[in-house]
Amino acid sequence: MPEIPRISGDEAIKVFMVLGFHQARQKGSHVVMRLGEKGCVIPRHKELAVGTLRSAIRQAGISVEEFVQAYRK
Repeated sequence: MPEIPRISGDEAIKVFMVLGFHQARQKGSHVVMRLGEKGCVIPRHKELAVGTLRSAIRQAGISVEEFVQAYRK
């Protein structure tokens, strides 16, 4: 399994957009991303904790490999 990159919340949002998700709503610093029935919450912090990003990836129903490939593009 590839290592999860240390990125900001804004970078994570961009990666999820590359994967087809859209920003459904935002409350404070938390953005809800949606793709059909799937969704995840991304905090807009300067650097996301690895566990937080891993949890968002799991919520979105995608694999870490898919996320890392989209991040590298």
